[in-house]
Amino acid sequence: MSSELLVWINGELVPKSQAKVSVFDHGFLYGDGVFEGIRAYNGKVFMLDEHIDRLYESAKSICLVIPLEKEQMKKAILQTLKVNGLLNAYIRVVVSRGEGDLGLDPRKCLKPNIVIITDKIELFPDELYERGIEIVTVSVRRNSPQSLNPNLKSLNYLNNILAKIEATNAGKPEGLMLTLDGYVAEGTGENIFIVKRKELFTPPAYMGILKGITRQVVIELAKEMGYPTNETVLTLHDVYNADECFLTGTGAEIVPVVKVDGRIIGDGFPGTVTKSLIQRFRVYTQQVGVPIE
Repeated sequence: MSSELLVWINGELVPKSQAKVSVFDHGFLYGDGVFEGIRAYNGKVFMLDEHIDRLYESAKSICLVIPLEKEQMKKAILQTLKVNGLLNAYIRVVVSRGEGDLGLDPRKCLKPNIVIITDKIELFPDELYERGIEIVTVSVRRNSPQSLNPNLKSLNYLNNILAKIEATNAGKPEGLMLTLDGYVAEGTGENIFIVKRKELFTPPAYMGILKGITRQVVIELAKEMGYPTNETVLTLHDVYNADECFLTGTGAEIVPVVKVDGRIIGDGFPGTVTKSLIQRFRVYTQQVGVPIE
């Protein structure tokens, strides 16, 4: 194992301090590219096929041809984890348009750049999973799906970043984004669920949200556990009056929300449904996945 993390760049493993791409890369100049965040648990990569499929779908939608087959990409991810000796890790796969000129024309970019980074991640301290977090609705609205499809995980994340800045300035760890029409969309980097009488509700994809992979896992686990789950339009009124609320994401996993815009959710503590889903999800992440070896 190297003393310095190695980064996979276009087929080569290079030390983190030497991992570089050109300043003329359109990913840097214009945010022209796609990415995925993936997790490895106990030596297995969680939901790898689903993440790879979404990466290639995002790339296809922006006319970006990834110069690796899916199986080659998977092998590169596993290789990078193995060489860094990481059994539990966060994986960031980035495919940029590549080096071009200062114009917008992607045809000037002849070869995409592929970068695979493996490292640790902690979006929220452990104690917040025990006591829950407080979030605030931000004024930055989620991009309209008529302007930019939310299922494109592009390198331009400015919409989410501006919302995160607003939440941070308000002293809260996460912000809740609404649609242009004022309906509940998602967090700055997570999907949202509410629980009412032990029934789950989450905004449908057509509201302009990312169809999160962790979101889908939670929906499936909840159904297995006997919790009815509905994809339905939600308002802030619904959230304020929920029995429970939580966010889901690859990095965040499942994090309980106990206060929204100053309104206490339920009794102000993580609820029984949320806690049971967290426990079940953590077990599930240890049971499934593609082995690194």
